Amino acid sequence: MKIINKELLDEITRQAKESPRLRMNYNLHDNLDAKAQKLLNALEPGTILPIHRHPNTNETYLLLRGKLNVILYNEKKEVLETMHLDTATGNYGLDIPAGQWHSVEVLESGTVILEVKDGPYIPFQPEDILQ
Repeated sequence: MKIINKELLDEITRQAKESPRLRMNYNLHDNLDAKAQKLLNALEPGTILPIHRHPNTNETYLLLRGKLNVILYNEKKEVLETMHLDTATGNYGLDIPAGQWHSVEVLESGTVILEVKDGPYIPFQPEDILQ
């Protein structure tokens, strides 16, 4: 059993702040072949997440703390929509459809999301990063 509490979020956030990528994952799934990829993702302002898509699975974000924007794009890199996630405003998360180009903009230090998508884990393929 894995307990998701303030201490765990603080530890993952500490690791994210020390990481050159300014983010850190904490997997809740047992292995990369698991049918459900469930992880905590601690994100710091300035982290660079390329505009990308997951062609074969939806991706769900649930904000545990902090603030961020989730930005949806078309294939021409034009912004289609920006969703502001902030527990203080009652916007807790969203489900991004398979194939939808997206990225995030982290607005507050200590931001952590629960991220869920179908497994197994598949690293980004070149065609799934918008250049």
